[in-house]
Amino acid sequence: MFTARMIKLFAVVLDHDTDKVTEELLREGVIQLINISRVEPEWQEKISDVTPQVSMAQIADIRKRIEGYLAPLGIHLESPKEIDLEGRKPVALEEVSRKLDRIADEIREIRERQGSVQQEILRLEDIHRQIQLFGPGLSRAALRTQYSFIDVRVGTVPMQHVKSLHDETREIPSVILQLKKDGEDQPLLILYMKRDSDRISRILDEAGWKDSELSEDVRNLKPEIAQDIEKKISELMEEQESLHRVSKTRMGEHSEELQRLWVQLRVNELFYRVQSHFKHSSRTVIFSGWLPESKRTALENNIRRVTSGRCFLEWYTPDLHKREVEKEESTPVLFKNPRFLAPFQMLVKNFGVPEYGTIDPTPFVMVTYLIMFGLMFADVGQGAVLVFLGMLGTFFFKGKKEQLRNLSQLIVWCGAVSMTTGVLFGSYFGLPWFEPVWFDFHGIISGRLQGQSVINDIFDILAITVYFGIAVIGCGLLFNWINIVLKGKWTELVFDKGGLLGGWIYFGGVYVARYMVMNGYKKLPDVSVIFWLVGLPALLLFLKTPLYFIRSKRKGAGKKFTLFTPIDFGMEWVVELLEVFAGYLSNTLSFMRVGGLGIAHASLMISFFELARMAQETSAMQVSPWSILIIIVGNVLVIGLEGLTAGIQALRLNYYEFFTKFFRGSGEVFSPVSLSSRD
Repeated sequence: MFTARMIKLFAVVLDHDTDKVTEELLREGVIQLINISRVEPEWQEKISDVTPQVSMAQIADIRKRIEGYLAPLGIHLESPKEIDLEGRKPVALEEVSRKLDRIADEIREIRERQGSVQQEILRLEDIHRQIQLFGPGLSRAALRTQYSFIDVRVGTVPMQHVKSLHDETREIPSVILQLKKDGEDQPLLILYMKRDSDRISRILDEAGWKDSELSEDVRNLKPEIAQDIEKKISELMEEQESLHRVSKTRMGEHSEELQRLWVQLRVNELFYRVQSHFKHSSRTVIFSGWLPESKRTALENNIRRVTSGRCFLEWYTPDLHKREVEKEESTPVLFKNPRFLAPFQMLVKNFGVPEYGTIDPTPFVMVTYLIMFGLMFADVGQGAVLVFLGMLGTFFFKGKKEQLRNLSQLIVWCGAVSMTTGVLFGSYFGLPWFEPVWFDFHGIISGRLQGQSVINDIFDILAITVYFGIAVIGCGLLFNWINIVLKGKWTELVFDKGGLLGGWIYFGGVYVARYMVMNGYKKLPDVSVIFWLVGLPALLLFLKTPLYFIRSKRKGAGKKFTLFTPIDFGMEWVVELLEVFAGYLSNTLSFMRVGGLGIAHASLMISFFELARMAQETSAMQVSPWSILIIIVGNVLVIGLEGLTAGIQALRLNYYEFFTKFFRGSGEVFSPVSLSSRD
């Protein structure tokens, strides 16, 4: 229910123990180091920053360069282990950089050729597409329009220059076809991109080219030209694949060495990151940081062990009341939820990190989110599909992006609760294969409800969601009171909109509204009952503004008391009452959308089955394939659209109707430096 208790360490160790202490802090990986700010003024002149032996930025650049080399090989680099830390030694960055340069030189020629081949492929594909635009044959007039990107020339060259012409144009995307020989020179047709016209003209002039007319026979050579281009593209793709294999082989020869260097660089980078938070005097090193209170004993014993007891350790427990007054640095927040709650913790963190010392709503979000999703998307078959898709995503994203893995697990949870509510409502891919355990949701929506049930119409369904909303809002108010008590804000506990008076008004209003509904909207409770339930807390709320005014005056702040001050008190009280009544009313009614989306889900399935029935009636076959297709497509659409809508609405109701009652999202996530730290 609450985040982990944190404690702050202030430590002083001898200078020659610095490296051993750094390694121990990195090995334990339980402390989030902070900049030392609370140091006596006379100490400020005696201490300085600990300067790393090498540039951390340079280490990071070289490490990322290695990652770039290994990525095409599909090598997954793992975080350093304790054994890597024990063998830590400084890295000669210049030597590593030169080694990477040599590796780059080995493959630079290959990659340059790969780039050149790719450009040739793209240009030949352009030529091929252009040729397809000219109908059954080629026309010089069409080729030379402003909308064409290619050009064609027909002419002759001396026989002895044919081979050299082929060689000279090899690097230019072009097609050369040898035509039927008629005389001593060789007739040729050359097709090329217009942007290469100058280069082609120069090569042709050097080869002794003589232009000739584009005859009718030549105009009909389009199939041969297309085949020649396709052959060239195929050859270039084969060359590209061959170059890729060679490049991969070359890099594979260095992969083990590169992985070893990466681990060594990463260990040093983390080592210097720890020391970047240290302060240094002539003989000592000072550092400070936050860690979970449960880790205090182990870390203290290990620091004393590696320093042989030559250290000074002071521990500080944060005081929530004091922090509000003195505005100390924020205490980081460490969630302590079990692993199966990770998907719901993700939802909480997306909204914000709870302030240290306040309630972590993750377990309650699991309950409220799943109940709302199940009420909006109740179907055993469709839920089973979600479970399958979620499990598939969990398997696919295993060991990869944590957020995608958590999302996949959330889908599994949603599918499971959909199957549960589907059993309660008797829905199996929209069909009533078995009797419902609770009530027949589809029967109510379609108007074919058989017999009596605890839930008999749409208004009963909406009433369920309203009562559920009242329970959620009530939990939110309770959590808010707990947070306020922990902070010691007693005035806010009483007079805040989410305080005791606000809750008194809300639950009093709930009673009055329920009394009206139970009496057919024709009768209200006695005036005295309404006064005690709603009127008295509304009058007491008037004291809020004068009380805050007096408190601010005692602190020497705030406005002066004038003739208009009582009027301001009255106006603020009226506005406050409007916010309380209108806000709580809209918050409660918002939960009706849960029932509304559940009704929409059932209605869509009923509509698709009605369409399938109509298709079956118009078909002469015993089982219409169109009817089956409509049912399949309908289920797919409902799973995709309704599933997404239900997920979003459940999240929205948690964020805006539940969290806004109590959530204080100004916390900072606890992020210790460890061997498994990410960038």
